[in-house]
Amino acid sequence: MIETRTLSLAEIEDLSFRALMAAGTSEENARPLAVATAATEADGVASHGLAYIPIYCEHVQCGKVDGTAKPVLAQPRPGVVTVDAATGFAHSAIDAGFEALIPAARSQGIAALAIRNSYNCGVLGYHTYRLAQAGLVGLGFTNAPASIAPSGGAKPVVGTNPFSIAAPGSDGQPALLIDQSASTIAKSEVMKHARDGKPIPVGWALDADGNPTTDPNVGLKGSMAPSGGYKGVGVALLTEVLAAALTGATLGIHASPFSGTAGGPPKTGQFFIAIDASATANDAFSTGIVDLVEAIRSQEGAHLPGDGRRAKRMAAKSDGVAVNVATLAKIEALLV
Repeated sequence: MIETRTLSLAEIEDLSFRALMAAGTSEENARPLAVATAATEADGVASHGLAYIPIYCEHVQCGKVDGTAKPVLAQPRPGVVTVDAATGFAHSAIDAGFEALIPAARSQGIAALAIRNSYNCGVLGYHTYRLAQAGLVGLGFTNAPASIAPSGGAKPVVGTNPFSIAAPGSDGQPALLIDQSASTIAKSEVMKHARDGKPIPVGWALDADGNPTTDPNVGLKGSMAPSGGYKGVGVALLTEVLAAALTGATLGIHASPFSGTAGGPPKTGQFFIAIDASATANDAFSTGIVDLVEAIRSQEGAHLPGDGRRAKRMAAKSDGVAVNVATLAKIEALLV
């Protein structure tokens, strides 16, 4: 049994912030990442939470990410915002971009944010969630180092490349939040199983010859299984076009891994679209979303994307989060 310790969200944020600072990250870059880490743990996505802090710190120290980078923002068109993350953390680059994206979307009705020379942005839905909180429909795309092979092939050409959409609700929270990768499961889950010495289910990953495997280490050397076969590959390619080609970021086939210390900065990208629904549908948008959500929730046993995270988040605010003691030990060792 895995030993855990309960921490409040404030404690998780503080621990993350201090570890990042100790590794050489600037306060401006450490704070957004620490806030996101606490939110990720609250949502129950432990694979992208505190477990990643030692990796982030290692990558600052080895130069895979510039912990003191200063994002460079530009607005070449009224509805277009660009940010060069300067090989720094994606979170601070996204924060800087959102400060211009949100007012641009409200003014223009729709606006786009293109981020290049970036790093792992963690849970993509965390970012689109914030756009929905601002009353906007938020779409997000991020590319990653190649780990999915094309249909009929065995050599990875695109990453797990998540996409996310968040629709605003009447209570200031997203009425609907979809956040999924182009692979059957996020690569971080396979990495977590490898660290824990646990086998993975059939259908998560393939070996170097394209055959199913239950060994996470073999899968990490092979390729991730695309969700829905060739359709998952299509989603990954769509995201690659938006988050890499359209932003000027590095394609997944050329990006260094998010894991390990080799290869230098990955220089991947993120692409966000923010839409003010009042400009396209007036009040009909809110009515349509309410009807859609109700059609799902009214069915016994049906699952609405985002509801699970909402429930966990509410519980975490009052009860805290159970955190792996071994993970805490790794982080606390960084502070000595």
